Amino acid sequence: MPKRASSLPIKIVPLASKVLPAAAVLGFEGVGPDGCAAVLATAVPSRAEGAKGQGFGDYRAGAASPCRWAANFCRSLCRPACGGGFRQVDGAIFLDPVAIALVFGGSAVVAAVRSTGSDLGRAAGALGPLFRTRADAEAQAARVAVNRIAERAARSGIGAAERAPVVERFLSRAAARLADAPDPQAFMAWGEAELSARAERHAAVHAVWRSAADAAPAMGMIGTVMGLIRMFSAMDDPAKIGPGMALALLTTLYGVIVANCIAGPIAARLERLSRSELLWQKEALERLGQIAREEQGGPLETRVARIEARLRAAA
Repeated sequence: MPKRASSLPIKIVPLASKVLPAAAVLGFEGVGPDGCAAVLATAVPSRAEGAKGQGFGDYRAGAASPCRWAANFCRSLCRPACGGGFRQVDGAIFLDPVAIALVFGGSAVVAAVRSTGSDLGRAAGALGPLFRTRADAEAQAARVAVNRIAERAARSGIGAAERAPVVERFLSRAAARLADAPDPQAFMAWGEAELSARAERHAAVHAVWRSAADAAPAMGMIGTVMGLIRMFSAMDDPAKIGPGMALALLTTLYGVIVANCIAGPIAARLERLSRSELLWQKEALERLGQIAREEQGGPLETRVARIEARLRAAA
């Protein structure tokens, strides 16, 4: 078996000499006048004919064909820092207005076409509490609020449940509905309809972000095709090939970022928060329904005794 290219010392012949079909070698050129390390991509002959006795230093060859592309990429990505020995990344090469408009704007348009105006508004409004909401804290606060409603109903009757000190809007509406409901069945029917409507609204918001996440890679692929067309149409001018290739790669990069780092994670977190919220709301409604059944159900003697106990407590 031949030795690995990464450990094979070779001699580099002068570029002015006759060089057979060559491979690129990525090597360390040294320290330039500005004090920065430089990367060298040079041509190495397939056969080291005439290299003997030339007095050249040994270099270690890396992977042959990809190295020239890697060296060119390093040159385009990095530039020497003034007065220092390090290379700084030029972040401007990752910004392209056409690619940004195509991927971000195209994903937003696709999501808008698939949704309604109210869904888009809710999707944008969901970004506010996205990272501030604590599902466990909300569930615990809901249990405390339900206990307050139960205490008020036990002390003053179910008609006074709406006067319980409750801050959460959903539970405040539930307490008012509990006080006005003619029977426990009517209250539970309202609760089921309310939860169903909330679940549909949440699902519509999730669909907006999922649509953006699904459309982003497609927008990136469209940009890639456009960049390749632009590149191939300028093959006679090497200076015009770079912008087309940059557009092709940047749109692909933006599509991956939008799908997997922005829209996709937002949709996943909103879905998790929605499940937690609907769970504690369902538990709260079941507890309030139990209070209504205990208050309005049971034998007549039990209800009369409960009323007399409240009157004595109020006196």
